[in-house]
Amino acid sequence: MTFKSHMAAALAEAHAAAQRGEVPVGAVLVDGSGKVVAQAGNRTRELSDPTAHAEILVIRAACTAAGSERLPGHDLYVTLEPCAMCATAISAARIARVYYGATDPKSGGVAHGARVFSHAQCHHVPELYDGIAAEDSEALLKAFFDARR
Repeated sequence: MTFKSHMAAALAEAHAAAQRGEVPVGAVLVDGSGKVVAQAGNRTRELSDPTAHAEILVIRAACTAAGSERLPGHDLYVTLEPCAMCATAISAARIARVYYGATDPKSGGVAHGARVFSHAQCHHVPELYDGIAAEDSEALLKAFFDARR
């Protein structure tokens, strides 16, 4: 099977989130065959739910569709480094690979902050690929926050 990035779809979800006034983060989850099984952008404000991050929303949707709490063989594309909450959910769901765009020195939980996957208590560590469409992801986040300052 040939690798196909789904970061463009994740960026489209991030743009849609920004249009809704949400922090512009988007995520796409693909199964082992490369089929998109879920995609979402942040909805924390819209749903009045601090856990409604894009990653959590796609994991919930895919688990519901699969009838399982685990998603082995799935790949997650997300425009921003997952926070500690999302990284923990990724591990619990046994997601195989995570591709992310911008790093998040302030709230990241993978390469920064809690570094969830480096702890002995972490039961599953996905393969990690960073910097995928990082410039586009960073530009979208910067424009969003600059407009609010």
